[in-house]
Amino acid sequence: MPDSSQVHGKDSKRKRGVKQGLFIFLLTFLVVPIVAMISIWLKVGPEITSVAAVLLFMGGLLRMAYAWLLEEGGSPVSPTRQQLGGMSSRAALPPERSVPAVDFAYQGPGNWRDTNDLQPSVTENTTRQLDAQERDQ
Repeated sequence: MPDSSQVHGKDSKRKRGVKQGLFIFLLTFLVVPIVAMISIWLKVGPEITSVAAVLLFMGGLLRMAYAWLLEEGGSPVSPTRQQLGGMSSRAALPPERSVPAVDFAYQGPGNWRDTNDLQPSVTENTTRQLDAQERDQ
């Protein structure tokens, strides 16, 4: 299935940016030798050639990185209401669930607060002795 950029016949901003960066990068291999030949013909130093090489090489890489990281990858044409399937502009909450939260509560025998059938704790005897000593004093 073709993506939306192919349906409209236009590339996304990201794809166009990557193509531009690649073109600038590959242009380095054409322009730099030409600049080198011209600088030799004019008997100028190699500074112009090196500047052209660095600018085109790094410029192409930076353009591709910018497009890849920071530009939108979606379709450049905004979808119409018909393409969206008639969605309303207001956001809505999902529908109510059919199972209420009360059904997930523990329904076992007894009450969790009922502690009569628990074993006496290890410290209960010590606590009773301390209480008795405090009363005696």
